[in-house]
Amino acid sequence: MASATALAEMRKSAPSLVIFDLNNPRTDPLGTVAAMHADPALSGIPTIGYVSHVDTDTINAARQAGMTEVLPRSAFTAQLADILTRT
Repeated sequence: MASATALAEMRKSAPSLVIFDLNNPRTDPLGTVAAMHADPALSGIPTIGYVSHVDTDTINAARQAGMTEVLPRSAFTAQLADILTRT
C-alpha cells in the first residue's frame, strides 16, 4: 500500500497501532511515519517497526522519523501476542 493510500485510510478510520516491516522494499515506512507525525489527526497513533538487528542505519532512521518503538525482527516475533493485546 502506497504511503498516500495508507495515510488516507488511517484518516478514515484511525487504527490503534500501525506495524511496519522496515526492511520491506515495496513500501516507504519511514516516509509514512514522518507523514503521520506531521499530520495532527495521525500523530498520536503509536507505531512499531521491526527490522534486522544488524541494520543499524534503518534502526536509527526509524527512530529519527518518529517510530514509537523499533524492535529486532526476532523480538517482534517473540512479543507479537503481547503487542497485539496492549492496543
